[in-house]
Amino acid sequence: MTETIGIWVAALLTLFMFSFLYKDNPFYKFAEHLFVGVSLGYSLPYTWFNVFIPYVYNPLFLKKEYLLFIPCVIGILYWFRFSSKYSWLSRYPIAFGLGMVGMGVPLSMHASVLVQMRSMMLPLDSINITLIFIGTVSILLYFFFSKAHKGIYGRFTSIGIWFMMIGFGASFGYTVMARISLLIGRMQFIISDWLHIIK
Repeated sequence: MTETIGIWVAALLTLFMFSFLYKDNPFYKFAEHLFVGVSLGYSLPYTWFNVFIPYVYNPLFLKKEYLLFIPCVIGILYWFRFSSKYSWLSRYPIAFGLGMVGMGVPLSMHASVLVQMRSMMLPLDSINITLIFIGTVSILLYFFFSKAHKGIYGRFTSIGIWFMMIGFGASFGYTVMARISLLIGRMQFIISDWLHIIK
């Protein structure tokens, strides 16, 4: 009985969400607000018991690791964003967070730029390495705006446009494929588990 009620609730909420394809309506708003409320109601106790208690309260008050007091104060300063008088205090943790992001720039440079450059420096003994070399050089030259894109130089930079369009298309296609797989899963649930049309 409990499983049947759960299937009906899930199916109705799925249809409520799909009703937005027609137009914005109260059924969609109800499902949307329910989703946000349930997500918040789940994440708050989950964060409290699985993040705050084991990583803040226990080390700070039970194990006496007072060095954790510094990140706790930095985190508390975020809450001053809601105060009109002391909102300037929230800029300190934001600046600290941006500094931490800046520390990750060398790692991202290594992951994206240096690996690409290393692939370009290999001997051009295969079609894949040759395409990587041509694509990288042509895209870099396309963004070199100090020279007019005319003649042979313009034709070569237009190859970079094709490489970029292929990359953007593959990325967009992957995104669409992921969304279609979610749609297929919901359709299978409605047809098989709810309506029992397909066993």
